[in-house]
Amino acid sequence: MSATTYPNYSPGLEGVIGGITTISEIDSDRSSLVYRGIDVHDLAEKGSFEETAYLLIYSKLPNRAELENFREVLGKEREVPEQIYTVMKQLPKQTHPMDMLRTAYSALAPFDPDYAEPATNHDANVRKAVRIIAKASTLVANGHRIREGKDPIKPNPDLSIAGNFLYLLHGGQVADDFTTLVMDASLTLYAEHGYNASTFACRVTVATLSDLYSGVVSGIGTLKGPLHGGANEEAMYMLQEIGSPANAEAWIRDALANKKKIMGFGHREYKKGDSRAMFLTKVAKEIGARKGNTTWGEIADTLERVMLEEKGLYPNVDFPAAYAYFLLGIPIDLYTPIFVVARTTGWTAHAIEQLDNNRLIRPKCIYEGPQNQPFIPIEER
Repeated sequence: MSATTYPNYSPGLEGVIGGITTISEIDSDRSSLVYRGIDVHDLAEKGSFEETAYLLIYSKLPNRAELENFREVLGKEREVPEQIYTVMKQLPKQTHPMDMLRTAYSALAPFDPDYAEPATNHDANVRKAVRIIAKASTLVANGHRIREGKDPIKPNPDLSIAGNFLYLLHGGQVADDFTTLVMDASLTLYAEHGYNASTFACRVTVATLSDLYSGVVSGIGTLKGPLHGGANEEAMYMLQEIGSPANAEAWIRDALANKKKIMGFGHREYKKGDSRAMFLTKVAKEIGARKGNTTWGEIADTLERVMLEEKGLYPNVDFPAAYAYFLLGIPIDLYTPIFVVARTTGWTAHAIEQLDNNRLIRPKCIYEGPQNQPFIPIEER
């Protein structure tokens, strides 16, 4: 099967316009990303993840009073029903954290006060979105504790979403301001990215007039796949395999010679580098300097130089995120679940937008199977 045979067919829907949105824009030529018209760098460097979440859900930046109220609501909605933890504890110990998270959100849906509201109720969907976003950091961090045989910790309503995640993950210890700032910025950078696979899956799901929780479950299931999520995890494993700056150049050149896939480089949407990687690279290297561990940043420098020289490829956001999270003491298998903590904002914003002006998403396909086959009675088969 080829595009030549079927001129209207684009494998993977590449280049196909799937809809109209007011949520974000990726400019491939300029390598820029904006959320509702605002450059993501400004949001990451000057704002907070809560401001980004508000912008995506409510279509505008909050004023001071609106932001304080939003943070208060997020803090109150951070609690997770005990029954959800019971469900999570019943899963086998080897359960993948993304599967645990997907199951938790599925079980969480009937506990939402707006559970019975029609899928097209905009105000109810906004309230659901806030609850979904608020609970994400609690579910990921306490899910990790459960997998380690520990009891969940009560979330801290006074902390930011980034701060609460680190607080729960590190056993009730409040992280320092810079650590929280880095975590917060990474969430902003991961929050939204157009019609990517998980967002499109979310929109397809809610387009049937299913609910926001079903859309988020679809998003999580899609993000679990290594062709979408997981690149930051693989990038860290790669850095660990290299081990030291002295090994970096020989390792990368050997890997390229053997056509090994280098994780964390290149992106379908960007021709001149992932705009999100620029800011995160800067703060990731600053974490290393502050902690007296510049190993990963030095390895990264070599890999970035050789990949640009040999392949013309720049790092994407997953590359600096990998060693930034590692330096923050975050287990590698939580990198993709952290992606979920951030992306609940984009998913729910898209779900609301889809349902506000809904049309069932139903593309065509090309049939290449057999033709004119007779039905053979079972006695003759």
